[in-house]
Amino acid sequence: MEQQAIWAIGIFLLTYALIISEKIHRTILAMSGAVLMVLLGIINQDSAIHHIDFNTLGLLIGMMIIVNTTAETGLFHYIGIWTAKKAKGNPVTILWLLALFTAVASAFLDNVTTIILMIPVVFSITRQLKVKTFPYIFSLVLASNIGGTATLIGDPPNIMIGSAVKELTFAAFLQNLAPVVIAIMAVILPLFVVMFRKGLKATKENQQSMMSISLDGLITDKKLLVQCLCILGLTLIGFFLHQTFHLESATIALAGAFLLLLMTGEHAMERAIRSVEWPTIFFFVGLFVLVGGLVENGTITLLAERAMNLTGGDPLLASMLILWLSAIASAFLDNIPFVATMIPMIQDLGNMGITHLEPLWWSLALGACLGGNGSLIGASANLIAAGMSSKEGEPITFVKFIKYGFPLMLLTVIISSIYILIRFF
Repeated sequence: MEQQAIWAIGIFLLTYALIISEKIHRTILAMSGAVLMVLLGIINQDSAIHHIDFNTLGLLIGMMIIVNTTAETGLFHYIGIWTAKKAKGNPVTILWLLALFTAVASAFLDNVTTIILMIPVVFSITRQLKVKTFPYIFSLVLASNIGGTATLIGDPPNIMIGSAVKELTFAAFLQNLAPVVIAIMAVILPLFVVMFRKGLKATKENQQSMMSISLDGLITDKKLLVQCLCILGLTLIGFFLHQTFHLESATIALAGAFLLLLMTGEHAMERAIRSVEWPTIFFFVGLFVLVGGLVENGTITLLAERAMNLTGGDPLLASMLILWLSAIASAFLDNIPFVATMIPMIQDLGNMGITHLEPLWWSLALGACLGGNGSLIGASANLIAAGMSSKEGEPITFVKFIKYGFPLMLLTVIISSIYILIRFF
């Protein structure tokens, strides 16, 4: 192994170890590790910039501006109170309703957008009921990553796989992945209640207080609300049609954001831009460059090639290996470069004599999407939720997330393994 590759792995592992220790803010660590990669010549500045996924960053910034502007109208407080009233103030019922809605919404939007929309609702409800916030945020994050697995547009790895393999249409994703997603949600929802039962108890007084709140007057700026809903609606339609118009999701999100700011004026612009989760944005920048260093020196490619050679061309073994390797890797790496590496390798397996590659593609999609639940830095939705939660004074630590997330991620991958085995073999 080249010396630069050893340095890249060393910097990457050291950065992750320090992030896990939580002695220093993860954004400072990620950016410091990224800068060190460039200073040591492991990756040059042009390549580092090339590895930064500006589509992800643009999507996040655009949606944060839209959502933070919409939050000023009182809409999320209204939705929160309305949901809680429908659930009779029962914390468990509220959690299930929010998780189910998040999973379905993530399948047809993307999971990052859904989380940005839902986190303000969670805070509105939990503060009123005086219950712990973490069980709700954690449940919504897992539901968003699971729900996003079901469709072509729900998660970036699926979009990449669908782009590379033209016969894997929207309908094919829904037909092959929706059944296992439904099964996983059916298992996971009761587990949330078992895991967080102590934090899902509200006093009768708080429940009655919630039920007594009038929905009248919760919307504080109706004119701004109409503007926000029009722009949000246009943006969501844009996400559905972005492939038809050959536009990236970042373009649509930023167009929506600045069209809204154009309508609301300069005073709203300054407030909206200040409200963007800039520490989270810069953490992503650092993470992209750190992983880019591993990509540039071939570390990720070498890992994938050696793993694939172990299969010996056996389709069942290849499916299981791809599923588990992509799940474990996606829990700690950015799944986008990993999937980009795996796609040509799976295509090469066709030249090794494996004629039926479809189970391998579904294994890659399931592993890469579900693996994101394994740790706090496993998926964009996780980091966005953590950033928004921290801003509200409820920080989510790496250790706390992995304590609950990693075992549940393993369970979802076991369910996926059984599904792949029964359905395709």
